[in-house]
Amino acid sequence: MIPRVFVDGQEGTTGLRIREYLASRSDIEVLRAAPQLRKDAVERSRLLNAADVAFLCLPDAAAREAAALVTNPSTCLIDASTAHRTASDWVFGLPELAPEQRERLRDSKRISNPGCHSSAFILLVRPLVDAGLISQAALLSATSITGYSGGGRKMIEQYEAGGDARLFAPRPYALSLAHKHLPAMSAHSRLENRPVFLPIVGNFLKGLAVSVPLHLSELPRGASAAKLHAALAERYEGERFIRVMPLDDAATLADGFFDVQACNDSNRVDLFVFASATQALLMARLDNLGKGASGAAVQSMNIHLGFDESLGL
Repeated sequence: MIPRVFVDGQEGTTGLRIREYLASRSDIEVLRAAPQLRKDAVERSRLLNAADVAFLCLPDAAAREAAALVTNPSTCLIDASTAHRTASDWVFGLPELAPEQRERLRDSKRISNPGCHSSAFILLVRPLVDAGLISQAALLSATSITGYSGGGRKMIEQYEAGGDARLFAPRPYALSLAHKHLPAMSAHSRLENRPVFLPIVGNFLKGLAVSVPLHLSELPRGASAAKLHAALAERYEGERFIRVMPLDDAATLADGFFDVQACNDSNRVDLFVFASATQALLMARLDNLGKGASGAAVQSMNIHLGFDESLGL
């Protein structure tokens, strides 16, 4: 029998994109609720327990409620909310996080899907912490610019309706310094302190870039830009979805600006190190709807089910 998959919350931005990834797949069966039963608890419970893999594309509280409905020990949940991203009994759905992460994803029935900002930040920082080039006690900051699709359906409708001149300018937000991605950003980067994080929405649909500035004099072990770059290249050697671009990438410098949307419509992440004699700037870009959300969820599903992890991506 081919695996059965259910998307709970299939009408939201992440759920719709997952359905698009799955639509052309003949190696799985997608379970669907009748439109009039889409929010019916009994029908949702039936489908959740009938599925080999169920995606939870729901707000945090609803995701916790859905998880509690699952009594079938064979059902694997992949939760796209923030509800379980630092829970010890859920595996973080970032296969490139550590050498043993894919084995953990194959074995687990509870997988928490990473967020877009946190995926980019963690992929930049975690290898450098592991290599001793960034201290676990480091006080870091990060800025992220993202397309408006990251704000979900209401924000997409707001931008596409137009008529508000404020939307043409970048929109910094989370100014309370309590963004929902921060717990995962620090925990899975093995940092003792949460970074100061400034996300910014731009007037474009999708695409995301996170930047992390560093003073080389504050890094341990005489870290240089070359060592930072080499550590990233070593960690991600052979990873099909991670590209470590050349140090001080000549193409980017020649253009004079950074193309935030260059990974759109892919499951790829591009990592960069730009540097002067005293400072370095780490940058990561991805499609916030791809590797930043739905693509990552499908990648984890593929690994869990024993498929080639790039299927459908």
